[in-house]
Amino acid sequence: MALGAAVPVCVAVAVWVTGRHHTPQYTTGLFGAHDAAAVTLKARLGSVLFGLALVQLLLALWMYGRLPGLAAAPRRVRTTHRIVGLVAFLLSVPIAYHCVRTYGVETTTTRVFLHSVAGCALYGAFVAKILVVRSRRLPGWLLPAAGSLLFGVIGLAWYSAALWALNGFAAPGL
Repeated sequence: MALGAAVPVCVAVAVWVTGRHHTPQYTTGLFGAHDAAAVTLKARLGSVLFGLALVQLLLALWMYGRLPGLAAAPRRVRTTHRIVGLVAFLLSVPIAYHCVRTYGVETTTTRVFLHSVAGCALYGAFVAKILVVRSRRLPGWLLPAAGSLLFGVIGLAWYSAALWALNGFAAPGL
């Protein structure tokens, strides 16, 4: 169990260390977009990622019978949950790659620090969720906890960057 907890932490720390020791390359593009266009594209992709995370949350609540008024989830809901999760993960990769390559991990302002922490924690939380899903020996409460952590860091990453960029470079409270 200690090794299972250490692996996600090591993943998050590895992303952090990579970002801190990387020399930012501000001219890096994202699917052909550069500068402000890349920021806007990344914000839109991040918003899609957050939307997929919301779908994941609803599907998980349905699978575990936590949505009032809905019958038990059919088997295809579990399959859909896995496919949406895979799509969300694949969508997150170019966003994260652009962030790390273009900016690295920065701590210059509260917003940027929170975004950097959330971005690194996202991959640690993803690994934790996959490890918990694959384990049959862990307590039952750990899967919703890992899923909630993953949803939370995606939400924080979205709030501290995508919302900020799409809202005229302002996010309430930051």
